[in-house]
Amino acid sequence: MKLPDTLIIMVFVVLVFCGLTWVIPAGEFERTIKDGRSLVVVGTYQKVEANPASIGDFVLAPIKGFIGSAQIIAFVIMVAGAFGIIRATGSITAGLRSVISGKKKTGKIWGIPILTILFSLAGATFGMSEEVLVFVLITLPMAHSMGYDTFIGVGIPFLGAGAGFAGAFINPFTIGIAQGIAELPPFSGWEYRLIIWGLFTLTTMIFLMHYARKLERNPEKAFVPKRMQPNQDLTAQFSSHQKVILSIFLSGLAMLIVGVNKFGWYINEISGLFIVLGVLAAIIARLSTYKAIDAFVSGSAEMIKVCLVIAFAKGIIIIASESKIIDTMLYAMTNAVDDYPNTVSVQLMFFMQSALNFFLPSGSGQAALTMPIMAPLGDLIGISRQTTVLAFQFGDGISNMIIPTSGVTMGVLTLAEIPYTKWLKWVWPLIILFFLLAMVLLLPPLLYFNY
Repeated sequence: MKLPDTLIIMVFVVLVFCGLTWVIPAGEFERTIKDGRSLVVVGTYQKVEANPASIGDFVLAPIKGFIGSAQIIAFVIMVAGAFGIIRATGSITAGLRSVISGKKKTGKIWGIPILTILFSLAGATFGMSEEVLVFVLITLPMAHSMGYDTFIGVGIPFLGAGAGFAGAFINPFTIGIAQGIAELPPFSGWEYRLIIWGLFTLTTMIFLMHYARKLERNPEKAFVPKRMQPNQDLTAQFSSHQKVILSIFLSGLAMLIVGVNKFGWYINEISGLFIVLGVLAAIIARLSTYKAIDAFVSGSAEMIKVCLVIAFAKGIIIIASESKIIDTMLYAMTNAVDDYPNTVSVQLMFFMQSALNFFLPSGSGQAALTMPIMAPLGDLIGISRQTTVLAFQFGDGISNMIIPTSGVTMGVLTLAEIPYTKWLKWVWPLIILFFLLAMVLLLPPLLYFNY
């Protein structure tokens, strides 16, 4: 079975919420402003006059969603456009290919962990996802030529980027959006998430290295449905201007962290930083004005569907807010988890996000849909918004590596000719480790320090 397109699901959810406005009683909490953040006042819920949604509200929901999330959508478009220019220079791809080529020549002992770290960094900083499909064409023949099998060839880029995505510390398309909606400074709390990224990456490295050692001891257990020929691009030159662009890009990421923590940068400033990085990349690569603009538009166009999902998600929240049922839902959820300690409640948040990811495999869309509810829910039960975002990040990122509704996951498996059942059988120990690690990492912010 194939689930309907994400946008179809979102339309259905809008319709469901319109129906719920006729069933769920209207109610409101009092709110107060603290440190520039709107907070729900505990114990102030009361029922109010109902205001159910009409057909007109259903039709106008996505329009209002676009208006209500204009800043987030502009951020996504601008950052994606800047990445489009940087990607058009080939700098990131050439840098990774250069390392892959070098590791193939110098031996395989350190190749797996080093490449895993690089792909994990790509997932943690700019949310490498669809790009993995390109690198699988390179790492598959590399793994085969080094005596390993298809699982290693797929695991290095796909699981590496997936671990980085799940443990991201400055991914603008998940962390940036979720924190913006939760009224937190974008990329704040990166220090703890950097530790998380290191642990997730280390776990992936150990898993891949352990399997590689098993293959070395028992080569006949290797799974190789086909042996791909090395991609010609593996030997492509890593030019001097590409090295400069990559250095500027990495410096820009460092500037982002400094700007957010020292100068209070928010979405507008971060968007401006990425635009500057894109312009500098175009100048150094000597891209023509036409090519640079085309790359910017192409990069932005890839995020149009994401922007639509964000707008629909915001439209759902607007319907729930205008009909005054969102606070009633918060009140019910608070009562449901109030009897549990926060150490259990935060785990319930994590598993709920994981389950939702099966139906809505879009990190940006899921953030837009759930954070307006989860952030105030955390306020009511005493879980910080930073920890709530972390629960979302784990729920969205870890399950991405196994859900059959993810186009990237199924695309990678199809490309490598790995049956989905075989993939599950091979990867499930790592996924279990990730889930257990995430559950443990959600506890320190609650028990030992204010995060």
